[in-house]
Amino acid sequence: VQLQASGGGSVHPRGRLRLSCRASGSIFRGHTIRWYRQPPGKQRELVASMTNNGIIYYDDSVKGRFTIFRDNANNTVFLLMDSLKPEDTAVYYCNADLEVGPPGGPYSISDFWGQGTQVTVSS
Repeated sequence: VQLQASGGGSVHPRGRLRLSCRASGSIFRGHTIRWYRQPPGKQRELVASMTNNGIIYYDDSVKGRFTIFRDNANNTVFLLMDSLKPEDTAVYYCNADLEVGPPGGPYSISDFWGQGTQVTVSS
């Protein structure tokens, strides 16, 4: 099972980016999904999360600007980032609790990370 993140890049302030994270492999069901970021020289921090029954959390710094959503049919999670600021510059990581196992089971829930995608906001 792998998580493949994409969509990062360089934008000007007030720009927009959409990050994607697709899970592949023998996945029975996805549970909580999360986006983290690690700004230069700082610790990794939680940006947003979404449970599989739709409970959403946003860090105060991104409320009203970022939107997390998921496409369960395609095992993909997205982070839509609007009104980007220079302080949003970071490596962004997706993280997911996935119920995985061989076809027919048994299944167990494990924690998976994507490889990180760079977001740079500057004028």
